[in-house]
Amino acid sequence: MATGSTTFNEPFNLARQFKALDIMSHGRSGWNAITSSGEDVAANYGISIPSSEDRYGRAHEVIQLIQALWGSWGKDAWVHNQESGQFTKRGQIVPINLQGKFVGSRGPLYIPPSEQGQPVIVHAGGSPNAHELAGRFASLVIGAAFTIDDARAQRKAFREAAKRYGRDPDEIKYIPGLMTTIAKDRRAALDRRIQLTQHLFPQRVVYLQHMLGISLDAAHLTEPLSQQQLANAHPSRHDPRSTHALKIAKEGWSLRDILAHGVIDYHPVIVGPGIEAADHMQAWFDAGAADGFWISPDVNADGIDAFVDEVVPILQERGLFHQEYEGKTLRHHLGAPDQYGLDPRVSKH
Repeated sequence: MATGSTTFNEPFNLARQFKALDIMSHGRSGWNAITSSGEDVAANYGISIPSSEDRYGRAHEVIQLIQALWGSWGKDAWVHNQESGQFTKRGQIVPINLQGKFVGSRGPLYIPPSEQGQPVIVHAGGSPNAHELAGRFASLVIGAAFTIDDARAQRKAFREAAKRYGRDPDEIKYIPGLMTTIAKDRRAALDRRIQLTQHLFPQRVVYLQHMLGISLDAAHLTEPLSQQQLANAHPSRHDPRSTHALKIAKEGWSLRDILAHGVIDYHPVIVGPGIEAADHMQAWFDAGAADGFWISPDVNADGIDAFVDEVVPILQERGLFHQEYEGKTLRHHLGAPDQYGLDPRVSKH
């Protein structure tokens, strides 16, 4: 699954690129369809970032147009009969002739269906606009949540959006992120994270003191917070990570170890043996806070192997992860329904 912005790309180019990838991967590709939101990104294109209304208005049009282009080559159009010389069925590769407020295309796209028909639509975002876009088009949502309650609320919002567009809410899967440092025990995992991230500690100390509302000193990294500091500390209501950060601080860890726990990273962090990651994932899954997870290991070179070797077998023993693949395409792996071209249910809205 690769990301392609709907804000600064032309629909025909995106349709061609992701459909070609889907063909080459034998039906195992997905498109993370997002809007761009930073002025620094817009500056690369010599413009200012459009308003949220225009960015998401364009995104809705771009995805519809791309799905129409994907379906412009008829599902059964390819004959490829070398003896007769017939390549396709007449009239089954047709223009789409769509024009909206933001984008348009005559079409058609000259690429046949893949083994899964067409790529899976993915979205990453948590705003009301994201709920509507994903609810209308996405089979998979990449989420960012730090508590079960937050993740459950996000998942519910996406599922309700899917229902508003006439879709079965089970067709949209919510997968929050999880960062992992898997080692034999907590101390070994913390030491590994310290080695990897200690160059960031000075600025992270500054950030942590804002999260907890107290003064901290990077010169005292090897010391735990004092009783006075802990008494004065209070979680920031503006940062959902701060409650967990204070909990770790109250366990008596040094300031360096508190940071090594990943309390200010951009997803929940597991620092310890594989069973801790498995327990976290099961707790969220059982609570209806996740349909799956996207894993971000600390170092891909051996972090992926550590997760596969230490976490996956536990999930398999608990009946939470499959032993073998049941299909061959990404759409099948996700349980996403078959689709080629536009979804007729969504097209009515």
